[in-house]
Amino acid sequence: MYRFLLFLVALGVLTAFRPHEEKRFHRVPARSGDNIYKLLERYHLEKHDCNFDQFYSLNQLSAESQLQAGQKYYIPVLIYRYNGKSIRTTLDIPGWEQALRIKRYNETMLAEELRRSTLTRSNILWVPYHELSCLSGESTTAQVDPSNPPPPPPAREKIDPKIIEQQQKFSGARKFPIFGAQYAHIPLVDQKLRGKVFYLVSGHGGPDPGAVGKYRKHQLCEDEYAYDVTLRLCRRLIQHGAIAYMITRDPDDGLRSGEYLDCDTDEYCWGDYKIPRSQKARLFQRSDAINTLYERHRKQGIKDQQALIIHIDSSSKGVNTDVFFYHYPGSDSSRRIAKNIHRTFAQKYKKYRSNGRYTGTVTGRDLHMLRECKPRAVFIELGNIRNSADQKRFVLESNREALAKWLYEGLIK
Repeated sequence: MYRFLLFLVALGVLTAFRPHEEKRFHRVPARSGDNIYKLLERYHLEKHDCNFDQFYSLNQLSAESQLQAGQKYYIPVLIYRYNGKSIRTTLDIPGWEQALRIKRYNETMLAEELRRSTLTRSNILWVPYHELSCLSGESTTAQVDPSNPPPPPPAREKIDPKIIEQQQKFSGARKFPIFGAQYAHIPLVDQKLRGKVFYLVSGHGGPDPGAVGKYRKHQLCEDEYAYDVTLRLCRRLIQHGAIAYMITRDPDDGLRSGEYLDCDTDEYCWGDYKIPRSQKARLFQRSDAINTLYERHRKQGIKDQQALIIHIDSSSKGVNTDVFFYHYPGSDSSRRIAKNIHRTFAQKYKKYRSNGRYTGTVTGRDLHMLRECKPRAVFIELGNIRNSADQKRFVLESNREALAKWLYEGLIK
């Protein structure tokens, strides 16, 4: 009887892996509300595109497939019999760092109660598929630092953004050089925005400084101040677990202090594309970059994606303008986001402005970045760059930080 039971157990193991005998993959049940992204995210696999491809192949599914709660699915985690000596000799791999990542992965799975026993006690080693089977040059969102490609080449030649995506999830490093040396390290405060994607576009850039004003004999360029506020907002989103892309980028500015931000022309577009002079080409370059990233994340199952386009207006010097918003006409979701941020600003003005008055508006407008971007989008104007009262809203660093904070608070409502 005992031998018969052992035979059944062995048969059960073989049956579980029979479709993939050459590689034994772990199989787990989907939970209520799971989509493919959530399931892979639970096992810390969502950052690598090859894991999604392998998941589809293992289960004969597509990116559009729905998961059934309680049904078991193969996930891209390979199961090995641990030899009791080392991960390197078990897998016949040379690298200490790779072995350490795999060790930490098993420890994380145990800590999160996804594994029942330790590696040494069970002699079962879990190996994420991407550690052994993904090409080193493959684009993986785990190696994506949405805000941190290396400095672009001097010639600004067009290169595949897949090449520049570099972040090592398992190293524990959260450094984003685009924010500058002082602010590059971003601690993870919480996971409030986990599974959400934001595309942030500051106005103009490159050969186009946008609106220009004067403040105490200093020239103010719209693109520099809009960029600094946008960068501050990006950092806050990342702190709370979001994936946030800076679409307009500057390789050396980072977060800047002081009132006077030097005007320059070295901004470029996500993917290391030189910003063209033509306004039409510039707008399509940005919306195309967003739409490409949007489709990648949509195929991973991420539905909550939104874009924010941040500008500074230019009117006559005597016109004092509060922060105002545009949404795409007929888009309820775009309008809802704009209204939430608008409501936050009204509350803040009531608290911090002496007369409590706020005149910012939310209106529909058929603008390119609202019409052509696939994620729901909101267009934000921070004020009039030529008005002395409005200038203080973004010239003072503390005010730029406040703008970013209030935008963030409006977004999470």
